[in-house]
Amino acid sequence: MNEIKKILIIGIAGGLAQMTARLILTEHPDWEIIGIDSRDVSKLPQLTNLTLLNLKYSRGNFENLFRTHKFDVVYHLGRISHSSNEQNVLAKRIDLSVMGTNRILDLCERSEVKKVIILSTFHVYGALPDNSIFLTEDAPLRASIRHPELRDVIEMDQMCTNWMWKNQNTISTIVLRPCNIIGTQIQNSMTKFLSGPVALSPMDYNPFFQFIHEFDMAHVLYQSLTKLPIGTYNVAGNDFISLREALKVVGTKGVPFPMMLGGGLNRLLKRFNIEVPEYLLDYLKFSCLISNSELKKHLGPNFLRFSIKEALELIKLR
Repeated sequence: MNEIKKILIIGIAGGLAQMTARLILTEHPDWEIIGIDSRDVSKLPQLTNLTLLNLKYSRGNFENLFRTHKFDVVYHLGRISHSSNEQNVLAKRIDLSVMGTNRILDLCERSEVKKVIILSTFHVYGALPDNSIFLTEDAPLRASIRHPELRDVIEMDQMCTNWMWKNQNTISTIVLRPCNIIGTQIQNSMTKFLSGPVALSPMDYNPFFQFIHEFDMAHVLYQSLTKLPIGTYNVAGNDFISLREALKVVGTKGVPFPMMLGGGLNRLLKRFNIEVPEYLLDYLKFSCLISNSELKKHLGPNFLRFSIKEALELIKLR
């Protein structure tokens, strides 16, 4: 812990990344954080010892960054939303998630970074009818079977885990696969789905969901610095909740529909700026619950501050 002096956070424009930076600097005000993002960072809150840089995610920019700074820890939190299937967005996602990650890992290896913490997602497992309860970290990654638009996150996850074991003797790498992260400071698809004026609610299905509050996820990212050894970890609480109950807790009106009409109804809702990514329709049909047993071995049985219902109730503050 005392050897850490400088940290790189990729994707600092995201609310989760900012919360993580704040946690780190609150506990260790003498450490230095460089936060980069391809999005605008000019309006982000200023913190002592946090330097914000607006950078295009290119090989040249990353090489200059690693040449200028000696990083002890790298957080890779930069992901592009899967809410759009447009070809140019798909190409951009693959470039960032796969090619960009490959550049980052290569530079971490060459620069002798001590620890790399990578944010993946439980979506890599896929919502399928034969999913077991609960999925462990060694379960197959099958999300792209039905949804090719998720191919980039699966390729990124697999690349990172392969690289993790290849370099396990020199770099401590953590790959986190969180369940649905929700909160007022993040703009992901699930938070928007739950907190909108209405939400799709299948008449013929009522799957179970896991949710984690953004603050708890930031805390897990912070604790990954010292408490988690090399490995891949699912991140979820001990409880789960049905879709209908979750909408009731949040106070969002469910729009009942037969699942066979889901795609058409989704296209109609888009006209009113209520957008549900196509892959999320499967999660409205089949449960995808993940085991947290590996994480609890290192963080303890009660590592979350907010219960699933408390996390949902806090969305009302948006």
